[in-house]
Amino acid sequence: MFKDSKAFSTFSADDIPRAKQFYGETLGLDVADEMDGLALHLAGGGEVFVYPKDDHAPASFTVLNFPVEDIDEAVDKLTEAGVEFERYEGMELDEKGINRGEGPTIAWFKDPAGNILSVLELE
Repeated sequence: MFKDSKAFSTFSADDIPRAKQFYGETLGLDVADEMDGLALHLAGGGEVFVYPKDDHAPASFTVLNFPVEDIDEAVDKLTEAGVEFERYEGMELDEKGINRGEGPTIAWFKDPAGNILSVLELE
C-alpha cells in the first residue's frame, strides 16, 4: 500500500531559527523553511520535518542517525563545532564519548532542543 509513498519523519523543537542554524550550519545539512517549521533534506533523498512546539519535550530516544565512514573524524569535527557528546551510565564509552563495544560504533549528541542524534560508523 505505501511502497511508493515518499514517507518522512518528524520531531519537534522549541526554537526553529536555532534549529535551522544547528542543522544547516553546524551539521551542514540542506535545510529549508516550510510550514512554520524546518525541512531537513538528507543524502539519498530522505526528508525530515522539524515542527515548532511551544510545550516541546525532547525525545528520550535517538530521532536521527548519521552513518559515517570515520566516526573519529566526525566526532572530532562536531566537537570542534561546539557539539558535546552524551555519556550514558552503564555504557563503556571512550574519551571522545564513542561506544566501541556492544553493537555499532556510535556516539550520541543532542540538538539545541535536546533531541538525541547520533553518528555511527559504517561497517
